[in-house]
Amino acid sequence: MVKLEEAVIARIAKNEMKFEVLVDPELAMELKKGMNVNMDELLAFETIFKDANKGEEASEQSIAKAFGTADVKEIAKKIILQGEVQLTTAQRKEMLEARRREVIATIARDAINPQTNAPHPPIRIENAMNEAKITIDPFKTAHEQIPEILKEIRKLIPISLEKMKLAVRVPAEFAGKANVILHKYGLKQEEWQNDGSLIAVLEIPAGLKSQLFDELNHITHGAIETKILEK
Repeated sequence: MVKLEEAVIARIAKNEMKFEVLVDPELAMELKKGMNVNMDELLAFETIFKDANKGEEASEQSIAKAFGTADVKEIAKKIILQGEVQLTTAQRKEMLEARRREVIATIARDAINPQTNAPHPPIRIENAMNEAKITIDPFKTAHEQIPEILKEIRKLIPISLEKMKLAVRVPAEFAGKANVILHKYGLKQEEWQNDGSLIAVLEIPAGLKSQLFDELNHITHGAIETKILEK
């Protein structure tokens, strides 16, 4: 059981009422991420509050109407998963930084400069986000936030998030090793030829083209053949 002084409030609004529980902040975030946690260790009290700061408990009637059960642990789990959890300053800073790094890495990986068809370096993406004063939401996934972020940084740098379809032919002597790489990039179709060579079709973010070709050329010593089918 978490100590009261270390607990934070998790809350949810239902039927125009607030329901709150006092929880361990680390375990609550683990639960939100889909991990199994010990509910006895997570809860500071096995109590559902209407105002935890004032110590005011929610009535049994309101709890039953809102959740359809009197099981405190089950209710606490619903509050955490469906509601909001207060974060400590350190937690929030860590989550924000992690999500920001993920956003930058994803854009740098998937997007290109349409003027050159080359990817943007991560530092260029980061500088554009800083200049555009982008605010990251730690509770939203990177992919949920990227469309709006691209809209803002497109005012500052030419950037496009698009996919391309391409075909790759790998000679027989390199086909086995190349097949591992091709599957890593989302292989859509493969056809093994009578001579042992491999023809593969992939659909990848345009920004990954150079990285894919570099990996394939490295193991085949430049012996691959490629063709862009569509963008």
